[in-house]
Amino acid sequence: MTLKLLMEVSPQELLESLAELQNHVLGYVKSTSLKCAVDLGIPATIHKRGGTATLADIAADAKVHPAKLADLRRMMALLGASGIFTTTAAGTGDDDGAADDTAAVQYGLTTTGRFLVGWRNLSPVAPFFVNPLIVSSFFDLPDWLRSEPAPAGAASLFEQAHGCSRQEMVGKDAGFGSVLRDAMTADSELFLEVIIVDKGRIFRGVSSLVDVGAGNGAGTRVVAKAFPRIKCTVLDLPQSVGQAAAAGDGNLSFVAGDMFESIPPADAVLLKNVLHDWGHDDCVKILQRCKEAIPARGAGGKVIIIDMVRGSLLGDKKIGEMEAMQDMFAMCTNGVERDESEWKRIFSDAGFSDDYKIMPVLGPLSVMEIYP
Repeated sequence: MTLKLLMEVSPQELLESLAELQNHVLGYVKSTSLKCAVDLGIPATIHKRGGTATLADIAADAKVHPAKLADLRRMMALLGASGIFTTTAAGTGDDDGAADDTAAVQYGLTTTGRFLVGWRNLSPVAPFFVNPLIVSSFFDLPDWLRSEPAPAGAASLFEQAHGCSRQEMVGKDAGFGSVLRDAMTADSELFLEVIIVDKGRIFRGVSSLVDVGAGNGAGTRVVAKAFPRIKCTVLDLPQSVGQAAAAGDGNLSFVAGDMFESIPPADAVLLKNVLHDWGHDDCVKILQRCKEAIPARGAGGKVIIIDMVRGSLLGDKKIGEMEAMQDMFAMCTNGVERDESEWKRIFSDAGFSDDYKIMPVLGPLSVMEIYP
């Protein structure tokens, strides 16, 4: 096949295709290097030093062994080439990395890298997505594709690999549970801040809100602080609410319960990154419970869904690849990312009006409003 390719395509196309293949098979090196940078606090070091830092600064703050400076430089070069860090050779204009650049080269943060620093940041998601329990699940993908579905087989790829669901693993492995909670907290806090700034009108006229499946209520607190007139309630399983239930105050309270059984009454129900964890029929059941909890549309009743809507930016290769990767990741726990037609079918089957709204926030991440 290689000899045939040599005759059929140009040398440049052949080189680019080989590089693409290498990028695929070595993709884990990029993600694990990013996790390492986060674990060592490298983005935070650059941020706290005013936006730039030398290799010597980074090594000192991260407590890197002096004998490993060359290895640190190589990792920084990879993360620079892949869009996390910038590099500037101070004064010399020479940025080939071949010389001793511990003090000469200044490292900075790209726009992508800036998501990892500051008051609300996404640095905790790297240790979660690259957690060994998550990554190792995908080594079982061939067996998963060939095996019988539940109930004869495992209910998810994660369960196939580890013999229990992700939620059950949280109960068994405290470290994994902590990493998962930190990632969910960071994601909820950041994106709800963005949504409030960009789409805050969705909370207009709402006097009571139930945030379903919100765990420790990190995102709900953002809403409660921004809109003190709204009585906010977090509903989740007892083990998910945990000690957070005792921390409710002011306009925030916690209720232990099951969203498949009943949801406390409120003007609006919020579902952030909940429905993508469930199949079509379960999503219908959840929304039916939501519909029972809210008043008629004329009285302000609605369900607010924050989730991905695939295909919203057709033609953008990077966004399309990200959507496909998120969909594969959701498969790990038997979830799925959906396009508008799939969402519409769920809304209809749950008895909601076809007069729904989809409001893009950041690419495919959207706010959806549905009405009884």
